[in-house]
Amino acid sequence: MNNTYTVAGFSFTIEAAEEALARMTNYEPFKVNDAQCTGHNAPLLFTLQAEAVEAIGEQEKEWQEVFTDTSDDDMPRIEVYRAGTDWILRESMYKTSPICLQIRATEDFSQAHLLYATNDARFALDNAAMLLYAFTTADKQLLEMHASVTVRGDRAYMFLGKSGTGKSTHSQQWMKAFDDAWLLNDDNPILRIENRDGEEQVWVYGSPWSGKTPCYKNDSRRVGGIVKLAQAPHNEIRPLRLPEAYAYMLSSSSGLKIEPKMMDALYETIAKTIQLVQVYGMECLPNPEAAEVCYEGMV
Repeated sequence: MNNTYTVAGFSFTIEAAEEALARMTNYEPFKVNDAQCTGHNAPLLFTLQAEAVEAIGEQEKEWQEVFTDTSDDDMPRIEVYRAGTDWILRESMYKTSPICLQIRATEDFSQAHLLYATNDARFALDNAAMLLYAFTTADKQLLEMHASVTVRGDRAYMFLGKSGTGKSTHSQQWMKAFDDAWLLNDDNPILRIENRDGEEQVWVYGSPWSGKTPCYKNDSRRVGGIVKLAQAPHNEIRPLRLPEAYAYMLSSSSGLKIEPKMMDALYETIAKTIQLVQVYGMECLPNPEAAEVCYEGMV
């Protein structure tokens, strides 16, 4: 069985057992039929074929190890290899847990085959699709961000920071402070530079990937501001200089950062984004006053 989904104007297809796809309820708002995603309006990025196995085997001798990401204890471990022109990606749920998924993809990531442990179907399909989406959109003025996004009026406001900084908490404070505020995405929104009304604008889209908060909205808004959060005993916001803004945007965006062409494209998108939208730094408390100071500081 296969389903096609469109996220931020780009589509992808997942081929998997009906039982596995049925678990992917977070993708339902983004599901489309073939007629809706053909042509220029929603170009097809990749096709992912998924297969359940009892266990993922060891890496093969002929693979060349490229990179292993073990930066955070509570985050998945990702191993990257090359097999000729193909990419091999292996991932675990946590830094020290066993590998539970393996992706073999073509050089441009447009065709991929996923092996996953039966008990880890949702995690595997979710992470495989999220990685492939980030890799195949890197050259399309699009960034898959690690952020929480709150909408007020006709603008969206993006909150950046490391895990545990309080991005979700700050979004909650906006909804307490403002009756018209609502959450667009709480973990992996999609930022995209578009030409609208004769000018380049930065828009942010909801996605099927929203972390621990079930918020899967197929919606979008123009970005009104981007804020890098830090916990503090006070509420204070300030505009960031371009080098600071660039560093925070880079650390909050997803991509295969060992692949030069992909990273060159991400660098260009980030550089253009921070010239079109002001990035701020905010030290704050977890209270509604922080939301008011943040909004007033930007608007």
